[in-house]
Amino acid sequence: MASASSKNSNAGKGKNSSSYKAEARHARIEEQRRAERARERRNRIITIVASTAILAGLVGGGWYLVDRANQKEQAKAVPISGEKTWSNLSRNHVTTKVAYPMTPPVGGNHAPVWQDCNGNVYTQPVQNENAVHSLEHGAVWVTYNNKAADADVKALAAKVAKTPYTLMSPYPGQSSPITLNAWGHQLNVTKASDPRVAEFLGKYVQGPQTPEPGAACTGGKSS
Repeated sequence: MASASSKNSNAGKGKNSSSYKAEARHARIEEQRRAERARERRNRIITIVASTAILAGLVGGGWYLVDRANQKEQAKAVPISGEKTWSNLSRNHVTTKVAYPMTPPVGGNHAPVWQDCNGNVYTQPVQNENAVHSLEHGAVWVTYNNKAADADVKALAAKVAKTPYTLMSPYPGQSSPITLNAWGHQLNVTKASDPRVAEFLGKYVQGPQTPEPGAACTGGKSS
């Protein structure tokens, strides 16, 4: 039979064991809570960083779009020295000849099919109505008459051939040796080396004047 002191000793050991287990359990729970709080902090930081990056991108993209729009408006507002402009030009598709108010024409009613203008260089005149449709798509049409020097014609042909949304053709009836035509805009020059040629191309090839930006310049009339 166990003595009273022996019973008390065993009881004390049981209490110590239970207390140790409880403390260990409490410690594990606290450790899990700390880990959970750390995960929550990391998730909040990640969310804040991602949201900031997205917001910065949206704000930056917005400023970029606004800046591009402003640039286009400024480019549209400042004419090139010597250029002529027309506004409120009609854009109906017709199957008859059109009497244009300017030579070469730079806008108005036109044929349903555009003239191919993917850097196309034509050695014979093209139909006004087809070329005007190309201008509607944002092309620049380079024309010349027999007063243009052969060297200038060759230089312009080389430039046009490597410039999408352009076309070139002879135009015997025009008054200037060389004329550059965009929708609603026209510039007469005498030399291919005139710096306004590059300025006109840079400004009006798919420029702000384009009624149908991005429309095709291939798949139309090729001769």
